[in-house]
Amino acid sequence: MVDQRAAAQAADASPSTTTGAATAPVTGNAVGVDIGGTKIAAGVVDHRGEIVAQTRRETPALHPDAIADAVADAVAELETTHAFATVGVAAAGFVDASRRNVVFAPNLAWRDEPLAARVESRIDRPVVVENDANAAAWAEYRFGGGLDEHGRAVDDLVMLTLGTGLGGGIVAGGLLQRGANGAAAELGHVRAVPGGRACGCGNAGCWEQYVSGNALVRDARDLLRSGDPQGAVLLREVGGDPQAVTGPVITRLAQAGDPGCARLIADVGRWLGEAVASFVAVLDPEVVVIGGGVSSAGELLLAPARVSLAENLSGRTHRDPPPLRTATKGNDAGIIGAADLARA
Repeated sequence: MVDQRAAAQAADASPSTTTGAATAPVTGNAVGVDIGGTKIAAGVVDHRGEIVAQTRRETPALHPDAIADAVADAVAELETTHAFATVGVAAAGFVDASRRNVVFAPNLAWRDEPLAARVESRIDRPVVVENDANAAAWAEYRFGGGLDEHGRAVDDLVMLTLGTGLGGGIVAGGLLQRGANGAAAELGHVRAVPGGRACGCGNAGCWEQYVSGNALVRDARDLLRSGDPQGAVLLREVGGDPQAVTGPVITRLAQAGDPGCARLIADVGRWLGEAVASFVAVLDPEVVVIGGGVSSAGELLLAPARVSLAENLSGRTHRDPPPLRTATKGNDAGIIGAADLARA
């Protein structure tokens, strides 16, 4: 395993570039690319974890070659104004131990996908691939919310990313945990409900089916189809079409005070608290960080999650639950973490 702490210190000691054109690679800069189910976000990241330039593309989710083309196009755009030495790709899937191939992706058309080689064939840079939630966890540990209640840096952190699915990342003893085959921390695919909802990973009842953006939208559509009066505001907002519901619409209405949408988010929050309690029983982290698009709901999500965590924590009468907080790097965490890990 790479000594990530030493690599991080070496990166911190290297120079960074300023904005504007440059002609030679600079060790302090790297490009991070975050490939999600709907968008590809890319940015130039300096050694302090700051994004100095950024762009995005839509994800052609069903076409692996087209995904690589979109990544290369985004990198080429960034190269016109900034110098960088390496490219890190945060991929929403199971990444092998070599950090080059996506073995499987539940929400993208990747099966034994040689992602690093595909992208490298299109750009003149070495490429490192990392699971997107791992990358986000590393970004929070290195540059973001990896602090205890006293503001001190922690060595043991769990991150959950609530996006299209549910991703997980673990930093233990200051090291990113990737496992023997690179597939550790797939916390969204821990089975929570035997015989439960079918999951894209091939199993049923995984946490992802209850704690994710997809779960939130599915529950909202079920609410609208049921005719429950609590869905009236949301139904009106989407023009009477349940299929037009999206997570951001639910969050916006909940934040505006709609009780039906607030209940939907609170339901996901309660599931989230149960999930965190299970992960705490195994990992005992100092901090649990919540990222991904659904985390934009803030306390509407986290308040019920904290209650549920406290109620389900093992040994709860003799221990305190870890702090549960929103990621500080937001949707940029995957970009920042992938870039930083590509330097190692």
